[in-house]
Amino acid sequence: MAGTDYKEAYEQEHIRCADLAARIADLEAKNEELEWKLGRIKNNPLWKASKPARDVMHWAIRQKDRVANCGSLRGVLAKLDYKKREKEAMKQFGTQSFPSPQEAARQRAERFPRMVKVSILVPLWNNDPKFQREMLDSVMNQTYENWELCLADGSDEAHGEIGEICREYAAKAGGRILYRHLKENGGIAGNTNACYAMSTGEYIGLFDQDDILHPSILYEYVKAINEQDADFLYCDETTFHNGDINKMLTMHFKPDFAPDNLRANNYICHFSVFSRELMEGTELFRTKYNGSQDHDMILRLTDKARHVVHVPRLMYYWRSHPGSVASGIEAKPYAIEAAKGAVSEHLRKHGYEHFRITSTRAFETIFRIQYQIIGNPKISILIPNKDHVEDLRRCVDSILEKSTYDNYEILIVENNSTTPEIQEYYRKVEEEDKVRVVAFQGGFNYSAVNNFGAKYADGDYLLLLNNDTQVITVNWMEELLMYAQRPDVGAVGAKLYYGDRTIQHAGVVIGLGAHRTAGHTHYKQSRQNLGYMGRLCYAQDVSAVTGACLMVKKSLYDELGGLDEGFRISLNDVDFCLRLREKGLLNVWTPFAELYHYESVSRGLDDVGERARRYEQESQRFREKWKDVLAKGDPYYNPNFSLDRSDFSLAVAGQGGKS
Repeated sequence: MAGTDYKEAYEQEHIRCADLAARIADLEAKNEELEWKLGRIKNNPLWKASKPARDVMHWAIRQKDRVANCGSLRGVLAKLDYKKREKEAMKQFGTQSFPSPQEAARQRAERFPRMVKVSILVPLWNNDPKFQREMLDSVMNQTYENWELCLADGSDEAHGEIGEICREYAAKAGGRILYRHLKENGGIAGNTNACYAMSTGEYIGLFDQDDILHPSILYEYVKAINEQDADFLYCDETTFHNGDINKMLTMHFKPDFAPDNLRANNYICHFSVFSRELMEGTELFRTKYNGSQDHDMILRLTDKARHVVHVPRLMYYWRSHPGSVASGIEAKPYAIEAAKGAVSEHLRKHGYEHFRITSTRAFETIFRIQYQIIGNPKISILIPNKDHVEDLRRCVDSILEKSTYDNYEILIVENNSTTPEIQEYYRKVEEEDKVRVVAFQGGFNYSAVNNFGAKYADGDYLLLLNNDTQVITVNWMEELLMYAQRPDVGAVGAKLYYGDRTIQHAGVVIGLGAHRTAGHTHYKQSRQNLGYMGRLCYAQDVSAVTGACLMVKKSLYDELGGLDEGFRISLNDVDFCLRLREKGLLNVWTPFAELYHYESVSRGLDDVGERARRYEQESQRFREKWKDVLAKGDPYYNPNFSLDRSDFSLAVAGQGGKS
């Protein structure tokens, strides 16, 4: 019994320490940001000018702060260019994407092996009559015609016109519209459950009363059901205003199914359609999660689904008007706690305990999830090095001085250094208990150097780290480890910045860039940027992470034979991550482990001389090895995005897209 008590006390203390480390990291990040802003002012040469001059300068700074999210004049111009490209690309969506009369007729005539009936559920409550008619018209205009529309109306007596409109449409729908006026309003959850009780279809679709469907959405979904055996489907969506779907506000082009993304926020949202079989033994909407009932439902049903399919087309139009969730979460503040509750229940079902869920700076319902670290596993940090004593010293000092995790070792893999300064540093740094130096004698091959170092590692986890990095976040190892320890995760990567605090790495997309091999998203964006749809603010699934800071179980590294030494300098990390993905594992990028990555900003993009020739050779090998994977595109990067840019710009039709 005493042993059990001791173990529980140890675990509680371990949790407390991890929580304290996380709080310290948050405070340090805030403090560093304040120091940076203060330094920006104090280092300005005009600071020593006369008071009138300072007043002028302060005014200028205030103007600059208004565009701080753009980071600089260059950022402002980039943002203007982005908006110009978006405006051009948006012409592909909205009513211009609707099928021509000939194409609509072809879709109506097509017969699939499974002509499943789709029951569309719409809970009604005091809807605007104009919105009601537009919603009904968008269902009536579907090119796939084996549907039924189930309407449960909780409207009060003052909104009797809603029932009249429904009965009017039902009369001309040939029995496909089912309407029921409820004795009392049951809210979104209760009214939707009433719709579900009326339904008879093999598949169920959830549709809001004031929104609009693309005419081909059911056709595309049933096509995916037949071709991919999909039992849960969703598509891309946009908010719109002024009653015109061509006046788009926020276009959300989503990744394919990504469990970590879904835990952090309900990115799936609309238009969810799923097999009735998934509902066996469970409820549709649960009233205890009112306000986030759809997030709860999606978490539960995707857990059970055989094949979740994303249809990467913008086909759901979410109306923004006063009182709608599309106009802001402030309309329904209780949704925040409901969402946290739904995610908490989901995590517990997956066996996680002692986790924390907190809102991020991106949005109240975009979450940071901190998992409990199990035990106290040892981490072996592998740092390849040749000369560069100042870079290495800065890297190692930052690890030793800032890290709150204590069970680690640093293995410096020496590779043909020639300067006396580095040899002197090696002798001195090995006096540290946590540091060892091992020598690799061959020519420089990043993969071979790391594979060599891994043989000397004593840790349960390997952390590949470039010598030109510097730790920012004190609990960086904990943030990586909490994901790397999961049985469903392969590699975990950090958020890396250049010295000017712009982003160097925030996840890797395969096929991105001029070579169509792999590239970094949000490249050179400001540190304070929230990212596309808040993606710089939460941990998420990605195809690959950079080897400049990559954590993986040593057992997995050994099982895969380490990095492919055929990729001497480049793309070995992406290749390694894709091999992990082949094993059915997730690769995760987290923004909560932050480091500087200095040298690569001057190293360039491998586009000159011998470096360019070497990179092209390795690129060719990568394209050949992963030909089929590249052809399918990156599942975490929507095919509507340009592959020529890293800022989530939309691809203009026929230019730089994935498809």
